[in-house]
Amino acid sequence: MRFSLTRMTRRGLMALAAAGAAAAAAPGWAAEKLSVAAIYTVPVEQQWVSRIHKALVAAQERGDIDYVYSENVANTDYERVMREYAEAGKQLIVGEVFAVERAARKVAADYPDTAFLMGSSFGPAQPNFSVFDNWIHEPSYLTGMVAGKATRSNLIGLVGGYAIPEVNRLMNAFMDGARAVNPDVRFMVSFINSWYDPPKAKEAAFAMIDAGADVLYAERFGVADAAVERGVKAIGNVIDTSADYPGTILASALWHMEPTIDRAIEAVREGKFEAADYGVYSYMQYGGGSVVMDPALVPEDVRAMVKAKEEEILSGMFRVKVNDEAPRSDN
Repeated sequence: MRFSLTRMTRRGLMALAAAGAAAAAAPGWAAEKLSVAAIYTVPVEQQWVSRIHKALVAAQERGDIDYVYSENVANTDYERVMREYAEAGKQLIVGEVFAVERAARKVAADYPDTAFLMGSSFGPAQPNFSVFDNWIHEPSYLTGMVAGKATRSNLIGLVGGYAIPEVNRLMNAFMDGARAVNPDVRFMVSFINSWYDPPKAKEAAFAMIDAGADVLYAERFGVADAAVERGVKAIGNVIDTSADYPGTILASALWHMEPTIDRAIEAVREGKFEAADYGVYSYMQYGGGSVVMDPALVPEDVRAMVKAKEEEILSGMFRVKVNDEAPRSDN
C-alpha cells in the first residue's frame, strides 16, 4: 500500500488525529478548507479510480480541500485504513467498497460525524454513508453506435473486469447501441476477474481478434494494446486514451467525477451532508458523462448520427436502457 500527496504513516496519523480532535471542537462541518481522504484498492492510474482522484486533485488545486489518499489498499486492510482516517479527523472520506461493503458500513456507523462517499453496488445508509457509481451507460450506448458502424466482420469483442452491475450495464448499453445501427453485429464477451491485470486482458483480446473480431470494447487496460499490435480498432471506457493509442481508439465513453465530488464537498462545507445516492450526477445531463470521437477515424456522417442521439438523450427524448445482467457472447 502506498500513500501519496501526503505520505501517511502511523505516527503521522496519530498526529493528524490530535489535530482532528481539535478541529472537531468547532461546530459542525463548516471549515473553510475541508480535510479529505480517499482510499483506493488499486493504483490511481487505473481507469475508474483515476477519475475520482482527478476530481479530488482539482478541488485541492482550487483551494477547496486538503487531500491525501492511500492506494493499493488490500481488502483485508480497508477497514483499518478507514478507521485511521476517521480518527485523524478527516471530514470527508471517499473510496470504493465493492468488496468490503459490510466492513465499510460498520466503520461509517462508528463515526457518524464523518462524511463517507463510497463507490458501491448498494444504497446509502443513514446518517452519513453516501454512495456513487459510474453511470455512463448513456455515452457507452453512443460508442456502441460508433462500433456498430465501424465493424466490417460484424464481430465485436468485449473484455471486462468482473461481471458486476457497474460493468454489465455499460457493456449492455454498448451492445444495444451497436445493434441499433447494425442488426447483423455479434459479440464475444469475456471477463478477466481482475480490476487491474493488463496482460490477462490483452490475452483475452488476442483470442477475440483471432476469432475474427475487428473492434474491441476496452473496459480494462491491456485491450487497446492488443488492438494496436493486431491492427484492429478499439472503444475506450471511462478515460480517453486516444493519445496513447493513435489511430486505434475510435471513441470513448468518459466519466467525469467532478459533479459528484463537488456536490459532496459543498454539502459537507454547508453542514448539509446526509446519506444519499450521488449516482445521478454521473449522468450526461449533469456533466458526469460524455462521449468523444476521433474525427480522423469516425466518418462525419457517423459523428453526426451520434451527436443527434446525444441530443435526444440530453433532451429526455431518448432513454438508454439500464441492464445490470451479465452480458453474454452470441452463439
